[in-house]
Amino acid sequence: MPALLIRHRIEDYATWRPVFDADETTRRANGSLGARLFRSADDPHETLILLDWDDLERARLFAQSDDLREAMALAGVVDEPDLWFLEETD
Repeated sequence: MPALLIRHRIEDYATWRPVFDADETTRRANGSLGARLFRSADDPHETLILLDWDDLERARLFAQSDDLREAMALAGVVDEPDLWFLEETD
């Protein structure tokens, strides 16, 4: 299954999380099959999001979308995210 891993820094988790949750409909409409969230144990401003996707190309398109950029700005993302496009192995 294809996946998209996003790492970024946020100003405040309490601000970021509701925006992330509200964006679920947009993610699913673009092929996301669900997400797992992680925060660094050493830095609460660093988050990692592992998103399962139905198709790797759709994940790439979403990663370049204005929808994602707008949601990150609204949520208080304070750096340029690192993105990894992943293919699951056996």
